[in-house]
Amino acid sequence: MIKATNIQKFYGDLQVLKGVDLHIKKEEIISIVGASGAGKTTLLQILGTLDTQSNPNESELLINGTEVTRLSEKQLAKFRNEHIGFIFQFHQLLPEFTALENVCIPAFIKNTPKVQAEKRAKELLDFLGLSARSKHKPNELSGGEQQRVAVARALINEPSIVFADEPSGNLDSESADNLHRLFFELRDEFGQTFVIVTHNQQLADMADRKLTMVDGRIVSKEVVA
Repeated sequence: MIKATNIQKFYGDLQVLKGVDLHIKKEEIISIVGASGAGKTTLLQILGTLDTQSNPNESELLINGTEVTRLSEKQLAKFRNEHIGFIFQFHQLLPEFTALENVCIPAFIKNTPKVQAEKRAKELLDFLGLSARSKHKPNELSGGEQQRVAVARALINEPSIVFADEPSGNLDSESADNLHRLFFELRDEFGQTFVIVTHNQQLADMADRKLTMVDGRIVSKEVVA
């Protein structure tokens, strides 16, 4: 599913990632933990193709068998849209659109016909318990509901892998617990792989494997499930 070898990242003279090696299997749920500044989010952004490693000629990043660093900018955008979903701490919903419209946006970018996109979006919202809220705008939804809309948006194009960066960091404890259980239901229902950066130890310990980062390196790969 994902194979990363010798991933390094520099920002000026500061080396944030120091040769990360990683192999993630299909349908695994992986948590990545570590102190602030350890490189977790930087690694997630590179794995998710939102950023690039500083040493492309001395490293490898394969996703579903594709060496993504060899893709053009246009090819990479298409690959990301079709194969990867993202869930962030701040849901980043567009306030002027309804829940249904927000979920449909990635499908419209993919040029999915409107009827087909809306049908899929309604199915996801129903699965997430939000069918009665589909016509509401973000400011009419609770924090937990907004985050579930963001989850549906991440899933609309049926990505093979979903990256989540502190997905429950902005939620109350009950909503966070519900979101954590939802990831495992989604994996069982749709067969997605999840890579989750989190400070929430409960979520981290629910994963199939917990990777701990220290100072730009993965120092342990603990099987916890």
